[in-house]
Amino acid sequence: MSDEELAKDLGLLSALTIGIGTMIGAGIFVLPGVAASTAGPIVIVSFVVGGLIALVNALSVSELGTAMPKAGGGYYYVNRALGPLFGSIAGLGDWVGLAFASAFYSIGFGQYLATLAPIPGFLFLSEIQVGALIAGTVFVGVNYVGAKETGGVQTVIVTILLAILGLFAIQGWLSFDLATLLGDGGVAPFGYGAILPGTALVFVSFLGYAKIATVAEELKNPGRNLPLAIIGSVVIVTVLYAILVSIMLGVVPWPDLSQDAPLTQATQVAFPGGLAAFAATIVTLGALLATASSANASILASARINFAMGRERIVTNWLNEIHPTYATPYRSIIITGAVIIVFIAALGRDIEVLAKAASVLHLVVYALMNVALIVFRETDPEYDPDFTVPFYPITPIVGIVLSLGLLAFVGEQELLLSGVFVLGAVVWYGLYARRHTTRQGLLGRYILDRDGELPPTVVEAAATLAPNGSDADDDAPTTMVAVSNPRTERALVTLGSILAKHEGGRVLATHIVQVPDQTSLAAAAAQRDRLPRASERLLADAQADAEELDVPVETLTILSHEGLAEVFDAAREHDVDRLVMGARSTKLAGGRVEGALDELTHDLPCDVLVLDERGFDPETILLPTAGGQSSDLSAEIAQALQETVGASVSVLHVADDAATGRAFLEDWVADHDLEDVELLVETGDVETAIGEAAADKSLVLVGATERGLLSRLVGGSLALSVLEDLDTTVLLAERPHKRSLRERLLGRQ
Repeated sequence: MSDEELAKDLGLLSALTIGIGTMIGAGIFVLPGVAASTAGPIVIVSFVVGGLIALVNALSVSELGTAMPKAGGGYYYVNRALGPLFGSIAGLGDWVGLAFASAFYSIGFGQYLATLAPIPGFLFLSEIQVGALIAGTVFVGVNYVGAKETGGVQTVIVTILLAILGLFAIQGWLSFDLATLLGDGGVAPFGYGAILPGTALVFVSFLGYAKIATVAEELKNPGRNLPLAIIGSVVIVTVLYAILVSIMLGVVPWPDLSQDAPLTQATQVAFPGGLAAFAATIVTLGALLATASSANASILASARINFAMGRERIVTNWLNEIHPTYATPYRSIIITGAVIIVFIAALGRDIEVLAKAASVLHLVVYALMNVALIVFRETDPEYDPDFTVPFYPITPIVGIVLSLGLLAFVGEQELLLSGVFVLGAVVWYGLYARRHTTRQGLLGRYILDRDGELPPTVVEAAATLAPNGSDADDDAPTTMVAVSNPRTERALVTLGSILAKHEGGRVLATHIVQVPDQTSLAAAAAQRDRLPRASERLLADAQADAEELDVPVETLTILSHEGLAEVFDAAREHDVDRLVMGARSTKLAGGRVEGALDELTHDLPCDVLVLDERGFDPETILLPTAGGQSSDLSAEIAQALQETVGASVSVLHVADDAATGRAFLEDWVADHDLEDVELLVETGDVETAIGEAAADKSLVLVGATERGLLSRLVGGSLALSVLEDLDTTVLLAERPHKRSLRERLLGRQ
């Protein structure tokens, strides 16, 4: 069964409303009464402090998200930077924390539902829990049908919700009384020390912003939209919390504020006479929408985390199965929904436990994400985010201190409950994930690479905790083979597998299913009974061919509107070392892998090998060379084929003078450690020399031309038009290197 990838179908508005919708439901409709009874009117400050802590962390999440717009959010960043042990803690902690939060939001939904219609209790379940169970089941179903539908639901909900809250704010301000807000005990009846315990309770109201990062893989233009959505949602809801909670406490005295339906109660008091009942009903409906949006977005995000962990083998890859109709990780969603139902049933009578447990687990993950950002900055030269946090490293350090510091103000019961899940993640890593995952984190690599420089105990600890999955090591090279049709699949996979085996690496067999621009990717996914099934058969053959050579192999299907460009994007996305693909000999005669426009505007993601459609037989190889980086790659490939399948290699150089040509060729062969090769030196026409030398060879291995596009158009390609007329299979090799626009047009001087 091949993996599939999630299409990018969420825009800025959908992402922003996922964040706002998740946060606003808890912050306004559920917690004000409970939090006010704990802290008094000073709880307004608790909300603001919670927003400031969230904003510091949001800056770090934005940087990480623009550097790595992947499904899984915080888990993905921590796993990459700190390794799979901390990845297990972050992934399972974030997943369970979101399940706690979803259960909390569902209970809030049940509280308001119970004010509209009588709901009978059942066995040990209260009427609120029964309503929450019904709601939770519906929310899971909405997510089951797909992220795009969820984004649309969120947009509608948040638009209606803000309109309702705006009406309440206007009328509530007209009814606001400062004396009611302060009450008999003043602004801080429990003392100013109640601010941080209040913040620990209400921090669950700020979990929505990080959920945007968990759907980053489905977000259009994440470099721009991700920080806008994350930071914007935090700022918007913090301002709304401060205003609306102040109004609520200025309308209803804080000791009297309802702990089940506080905003409904405040509305009944604020609106005059006959309007009160109608307005309260509208607000109650708004509360149902708000808590629904919070639960809905949290279930979406938690399922994507589960999906990402399955893809990394922290949990079983069985979770990666994509639904044939809705293209969602439906197994992850079902499992997440089951956990939420258990939490509602077991803990739903004490909403504070659910809220604080969710906050604790998320605060741990936020602290780890800030550590991950520092590790990326200090150890990864390829780390290149589109957005960077200001005042580095102060900002992530402050985020770590604030996140862990707030844990001191959470109750012992919630800390213990959350600690059990963190300990469970550590045990899970030791018993399962360490034996299956292969990816070593940047921090672990950094430590192991400095054996002798760092204390032995540190190095030993890193070695002990390192993953020991049975597949190819994560540091081993990955050869991506882009297959397109059954006729050429075996030749391409055989070539890719030989090269992977030579380097002790793995093969990633990829099929790009190109969808017409007139057809949406979601609609194409629904037609799985045609295109994707053909892809499954093609990739199954590829997997079998790679396994014949005893090479680790993974398969991947991608639905895309792009063709060749998507192949390069996939190679870049999966950080592969080499790409093997097919093309007709007429295409190879152009002398470079890419088309003219791409050649001028893009760099290749990795070494690329293009094999023509005449098959693959490496028994006797002709390697023409005039030097250059792509000829260096040709030499590496020839050496690999020599050592792996016993290929016979002849190296050809065409020069003006035979003696000069032989001296060049002998030096070139020695520099590239090629042994037992035949040296062919010719003078005269390059095309003629290649054509004659290739007559008795089974494969011509040629490096891409170093000439620029304009010079090739004017003067002809670098003697590669002969490739069109050869009866011999051609393999074109191109190694990427930085080139100025002048060099792209005119070539190197």
